[in-house]
Amino acid sequence: MTAQRSATAAPGSRLDFLQIRDMVIPGARVLDVGCGDGELLSLLEATRGVDGRGIEISQLGVNAAVGRGLAVIQGDADSDLSDYPDDSFDYVILSQTLQATRNPRQVVEDMLRIGRRAIVSFPNFGHWRIRGQIMFRGRMPVTDNLPYAWYDTPNIHFCSIRDFVEMARGLDAVIERAEALTLSGQPVQVRAPWWFWNLFGEQAVFLLRRR
Repeated sequence: MTAQRSATAAPGSRLDFLQIRDMVIPGARVLDVGCGDGELLSLLEATRGVDGRGIEISQLGVNAAVGRGLAVIQGDADSDLSDYPDDSFDYVILSQTLQATRNPRQVVEDMLRIGRRAIVSFPNFGHWRIRGQIMFRGRMPVTDNLPYAWYDTPNIHFCSIRDFVEMARGLDAVIERAEALTLSGQPVQVRAPWWFWNLFGEQAVFLLRRR
């Protein structure tokens, strides 16, 4: 595992997007899965000169992304990634969407088939604040990073950093880079074993490749 620090921030960009940007080489072919309004894809095109494509389940998101001049179509990560041929992209990105997929393992497996590398970011359900809410309040946690009540959340598969690492190993994927992030998206400024990141990282970003 290696951790590298983010380059200079682009004005107005989410800090977790900057971590992803720093993992992408200039000029790469990129597919952004669940790209929302296209903010990340727009950042990558502007700062990395990527050949970017996106898929987004929400029609409002698609409309907003297309309004930015991006090549985005409506699609579902759970059902539509199987339509893409092997090695179609250099990077396939899934940002803060893994927990909303029905079959996250299959989605990541498809990402590694479609792209030479996969970048996945997600909220860490193993963070100490979440553990504390369950332990002391006896209720499903609501945090700034997970703001929905249990009955109206779009998130259906929560995982921790440790869970994701074990899934990646089960897929025989190589973890090339990883960052544990604070709520704001800043890297946790400590080099530490997974259990520490699992306790103190509110978000995580992983760069994976096939063996």
